[in-house]
Amino acid sequence: MNTATLHADAKRQFGRKRLISFAFPALCLAYFTYIFFAFDIMGLGSRINVNNAATLVSDVYSFKTHVARDNRDGSIEIAIEGERKGRYAEGTSPDWVTLGNQTRIDLGNGHIVIFDGPQVRYDIPGYGRVEATPGAGGVDATYPAGPLPEFISASKNRVMIVTDAGRLTVTRNRAEVFKYEAGWELFFFTLDSPYHNMSWPQVASAAVNGEAGAIWQDFWKNSMWRHSEVAWAIVETILMAFLGTFGAALIALPLGFLAAKNFTPLGGLRFAARRLFDFLRGVDGLIWTIVLSRAFGPGPLTGALAILLTDTGSFGKLFSEALENVDEKQIEGVASTGAKPLQKYRFGVIPQITPVLLSQILYHFESNTRSATIIGAITGGGIGLFLTQAIITQKDWEEVSYYIVLIVLMVIAMDTLSGWLRGKLIKGDEGGH
Repeated sequence: MNTATLHADAKRQFGRKRLISFAFPALCLAYFTYIFFAFDIMGLGSRINVNNAATLVSDVYSFKTHVARDNRDGSIEIAIEGERKGRYAEGTSPDWVTLGNQTRIDLGNGHIVIFDGPQVRYDIPGYGRVEATPGAGGVDATYPAGPLPEFISASKNRVMIVTDAGRLTVTRNRAEVFKYEAGWELFFFTLDSPYHNMSWPQVASAAVNGEAGAIWQDFWKNSMWRHSEVAWAIVETILMAFLGTFGAALIALPLGFLAAKNFTPLGGLRFAARRLFDFLRGVDGLIWTIVLSRAFGPGPLTGALAILLTDTGSFGKLFSEALENVDEKQIEGVASTGAKPLQKYRFGVIPQITPVLLSQILYHFESNTRSATIIGAITGGGIGLFLTQAIITQKDWEEVSYYIVLIVLMVIAMDTLSGWLRGKLIKGDEGGH
């Protein structure tokens, strides 16, 4: 080959590499340009509701106490999160609410709301007093001189004032104040529990004096946080993952022998088994969940079946590949002792693939514990249902954070258990060889 040919060939290769080096960044740039316009990145800022986001974030670590007056009969109702289960008994109130002929609500830092007959007054530090009187014609309100600030929204039928201290809403039929306070109120005991106002030393003293059972029941049967129901939902989620994962392993193991070429000489049978695995794992678990929920109805069993179908396909492929890689000499050694076919599989094959089987099964079990949360939201079972319901209502986001914390702790626990079992069982099998 002469110099001219070598030079031409080198120039051609250099040109190809240069084209690739420019083409790849150009394709990436074109792709990101498409995303920028297709996903309307420019319009994202206009769609963000900062106030709503701030409210949801504050709801994660705090609770609201609602003080509401029915403008038609003057009755006062005070409730945690506005729920009937968190309602204060008639004539009782938190220490920042003073009941009487006038109801005085101290929101802190000088923010005072007073319900006086039909009139509502709100003294706002740095701004002044707002007075609102609801009636048949709407809400008649007066404000300090000057334009209304951004934290006041006013119309003929409604006045709403939102400050850092709380919120006041006045309509023709109702005047309502709510105040944020840090913590998850009523998490341990509801208002009707005799232990609600006790300090922790007092609760501990009562437990020592024979009230431990009653204290536990008041906590466990908490009607606001539903600890017993949530605990059972966690168990349901783990059961869905367990039944689906280990059921799939039991079904996939014999099918794996059919798909392994060194155990099934018939090509048609192997082809059918492998295409079955492709079909089962090719359909996502969520799709199986929707299909099965139409066939069997909602419930945790439907979720377990969805996991079983998907994992049967995944395990079948993994198990068949593991079987194709077994050491034939060990099988021949067992056969030389006069072992029957089932004994050859039991003592010559299973011990070789057990570490792979256990590792994959436990890993999928851990992964399916997370998946069961989403599947449970669709099938109506497990902690996923509680989480979905709490998110949809957009009312008590401290419950959302509570369920998320429980899910994270559940995943951590399953990850720890799975890792411990893998170490114990697999090392034990290896030690036996």
